[in-house]
Amino acid sequence: MPTPIPILAGSSLPDFASATPPSSVWDRISTWASENKAVVYTIAGVAVVVTGAGVVYYLNDSTPTPVRDTPKKASKREKRRKKDEEKKPADLEKGTTEPKPKTPTVEVADELPEIDETTVGNLSEQERKDYAAKLKAAGNHAYGAKDYDKAIELYGSAILCKPDPIFYSNRAACYNAKSEWEKVIEDTTAAINLDSEYVKALNRRSTAYEHLLKYSEALLDSTASCIIDGFRNEASAQSVERLLKKVAEVKGKAILETKDKKLPSASFVTNYLQSFRARPPPAGLEDSVELSDDTGKGQLQVGLQAVAKKTADGYEEAATAFDKALELNELGEHEAFAYNMRGTFKYLRGENLDALADLTKSVELQPSLTQSYIKRASMHLELGKKDEAAEDFEKAMEYNNDDPDIYYHRAQLHFILGEFGEAGQDYQKSIDLDGDFIFSHIQLGVTQYKMGSIASSMATFRRCIKNFSQVPDVYNYYGELLLDQQKYQESIERFDTAVEMEKQTKPLGMNVLPLINKALALFQWKQDFAEAEKLCQKALIIDPECDIAVATMAQLLLQQGKVTEALKYFERAAELSRTEGEIINALSYAEATRTQLEVQEKYPQLTHRLSGMGGFAGPPAR
Repeated sequence: MPTPIPILAGSSLPDFASATPPSSVWDRISTWASENKAVVYTIAGVAVVVTGAGVVYYLNDSTPTPVRDTPKKASKREKRRKKDEEKKPADLEKGTTEPKPKTPTVEVADELPEIDETTVGNLSEQERKDYAAKLKAAGNHAYGAKDYDKAIELYGSAILCKPDPIFYSNRAACYNAKSEWEKVIEDTTAAINLDSEYVKALNRRSTAYEHLLKYSEALLDSTASCIIDGFRNEASAQSVERLLKKVAEVKGKAILETKDKKLPSASFVTNYLQSFRARPPPAGLEDSVELSDDTGKGQLQVGLQAVAKKTADGYEEAATAFDKALELNELGEHEAFAYNMRGTFKYLRGENLDALADLTKSVELQPSLTQSYIKRASMHLELGKKDEAAEDFEKAMEYNNDDPDIYYHRAQLHFILGEFGEAGQDYQKSIDLDGDFIFSHIQLGVTQYKMGSIASSMATFRRCIKNFSQVPDVYNYYGELLLDQQKYQESIERFDTAVEMEKQTKPLGMNVLPLINKALALFQWKQDFAEAEKLCQKALIIDPECDIAVATMAQLLLQQGKVTEALKYFERAAELSRTEGEIINALSYAEATRTQLEVQEKYPQLTHRLSGMGGFAGPPAR
């Protein structure tokens, strides 16, 4: 797994690794670029705006955050609410400052007026109003008695007298009880046409759409409901989150069916590969050894030489070579290594099951190749199988208890699980066994920072700069730490140093993260959108597949109200994602953005509310 793991306190962990329930979409969206990447990506530290004036409307700080109950209290409250819903009549009007009128006395059936399309025309306006109230009251009584057919008939008569949105919504509640979803949609639509901000009707229609698997339509209604309610209704917010996931899952599966498996950005691959200590090629595969490209060993050599280029083209060439090496076979003592390398690149392409099979074959052939256990542990962790990951580390230690890579990557597992004390111990053990591996030092500093030991963390990074003065990663991650402390000028100086070193040491495959981090520093410090965008565009020219650059561009565009452009970047992020989980995660944010656009188009009167909430209806407030 790559290194280091994100620094910022706002960076979130994969749901499976969290000891507490995952936070809501409203809380998560500003850390989208790093979400689901913590296990396999090391460069998301400050890749997403976390201090702006509400990245999108539902991040607005001015909107009061509802007090969350404990799970036990929330469960009791929900049961009580459902029980009350069953008892109360259907006419649950919208909230109003006026006291709710008393329900008229219900007349027996033979005293109720006989209303149809013919007789209603003979009634005066006052008679229609009076009859409508009586019929509605009778409908409520029937609804309470669960005589839904009778209630439907009575509400229908009331509608003939007075086409009131409440009557339509009440009749929709009856159809809802009968699971007649199309009719629910028909009546709630009529209610909404009469009152476009009728929250109850929007929520009922959303439920009906969801039952009909029309998730996008359901999401639109729930989002509109949330905006109208000012996000005070926690149940509605949870509904939006659930629907976002469902929409994303449907679209994500469609993408996966047609998606070509390919390697992620060169930055991603480089960061993953350099999380293992550099080792010379296996004996017999050195550059000085002449091998035919028509042999398995020759293709292994070609693959290793291509990896050394650290470019997108080089990594694609390496993946092809490792595939071909096993096809040609006759690898002799290098067969386990070949499975290790092919499994590595399958993993990077998101082919986790095939990658697991290759690495399992590798350890069967050569159990002493501990790197195969370590890589398999990374894959288990990404799949949410933390016990299997821990078991692989134990097996690796049985064969080589002094391999510093084992402790480094096991520390990553502890870090991701929030076990910072254990992580710090393993990082230190890795350093004790090999003090020349820079990432163990960096990640130790990150862990100290996460634990709140700021002084220790800063001291660790200062030692890193002294002992590894020519390594750009040191300056980049130290810059992130300074940025998190809002020491903007100092952080930018570190990012600039990292950029210059990257240019000098890796002109064809430079790490673009310092450019992205500088862009975020300028945005957070000076709201300098123009320069921030320019830096992100430069990063994308160098590494077009860099999803962190794509995510940052999406957030910067949202901050400026350039929603349509931002949406394109969110969709691009989904295309760049490796696994189903990552695709669904990226699409969730794309759909959140798209739905807000649709809300503004369908309910233009809500545009000013979005703007007032710090949303993307206009430029963010300065």
